[in-house]
Amino acid sequence: MYIDYLSLTGFRSYAQLDLELKPGVTVFVGPNGTGKTNIVEAIGYLASLSSHRVSSDAPLVSFDAGQALVRARLVRGSQRTSVELELNPGRSNRARINRANPVRARDILGMCRTVLFAPEDLALVKGDPSSRRRFIDELIVSLVPRHAATRSDYERVLKQRNALLKSVRAAGRFTSSHEATLEVWDQHMAVAGAGLLAARLSALQRLQPHLQSAYRDLTDGSKAARAVYRSTLQGAVNDDGAVVGDSDPEELYGLSEQELAERFLAAFAANRRRELERGISLVGPHRDDLELILGQAPAKGYASHGETWSFALALRLGTYYLLLSDDETPGAGPILILDDVFAELDVQRRGRLAGIVAGAEQVLVTAAVAGDIPEALAGEQITVVPGGISVPAL
Repeated sequence: MYIDYLSLTGFRSYAQLDLELKPGVTVFVGPNGTGKTNIVEAIGYLASLSSHRVSSDAPLVSFDAGQALVRARLVRGSQRTSVELELNPGRSNRARINRANPVRARDILGMCRTVLFAPEDLALVKGDPSSRRRFIDELIVSLVPRHAATRSDYERVLKQRNALLKSVRAAGRFTSSHEATLEVWDQHMAVAGAGLLAARLSALQRLQPHLQSAYRDLTDGSKAARAVYRSTLQGAVNDDGAVVGDSDPEELYGLSEQELAERFLAAFAANRRRELERGISLVGPHRDDLELILGQAPAKGYASHGETWSFALALRLGTYYLLLSDDETPGAGPILILDDVFAELDVQRRGRLAGIVAGAEQVLVTAAVAGDIPEALAGEQITVVPGGISVPAL
């Protein structure tokens, strides 16, 4: 898969940008602050409906624009598809496919597949659990786009249940009416949570061998990398928001969604007093974590800086390997985006990563200095200047 045309209107620093792209490697070069990342961020957003830099849509729209438009022409084998995404801060985003009538934004999920590497990926290893939850949730949507609804349904139910718990805490008493209403939301949240948890476990199980392979490819292979799912169904949550406990993490993999839902209902009952006292939901996928293990020790706090970078890259590279194996149709491979990554890596890791990704159908790279790009990724170079690109004089 590749993009052969990209148009941005009112997106970040671009009033209007039109780019023709080719398969293979394209390098966007320019000083920091000129807008290189804005270009690849738009492509990443088209694929996932989220930004790797900010948590809301508002910063993506230019200050003097009421909305932003991202248009792209996707090429997959012999098929060409035009996709347009309209970003409307404060209102629902809309999309168009082949210039047809508007549809929901999430209806385009799965049409453009990308894997994006960025300096922010260090947070996957060093950051709090929310970064890792976001990673696994983006993976489940990449694999099965309908899980965007699975995720949003859970978030909607969680919000309603938390609002009820908060109101009970504020009232200072737990009435029979409160109990009846909470039991209803317990049922909804158990079902929604079971669906989300099952999707995460399935995706992680599929990712595991690819993660291990990716880490070996990026390093000398002396240590093994793996990820362990830590669920609030099996342990308590500490003050840092991490799940702690001695239960067997593999136990959950053999359970059906119905069995997971029953586990959630039992956990809600066991934590009822604590939840009422604190006014928040203490059990559920929103409190879970991925524990990243390198060798025999947790990567967080034990891995060196280089090992941390290698693990973060392996999570993304493993995702790339998984998406390739998920759909082996010619031209179905994801677009690879490397946003200012090489400046952060030593020469050895630069070379290994470049050698691995160079064969992808389309690789988009950003760099402040062209010299940071390994020779294996020598390709078309586009110079980015504030508000646009520099076109060489004839």
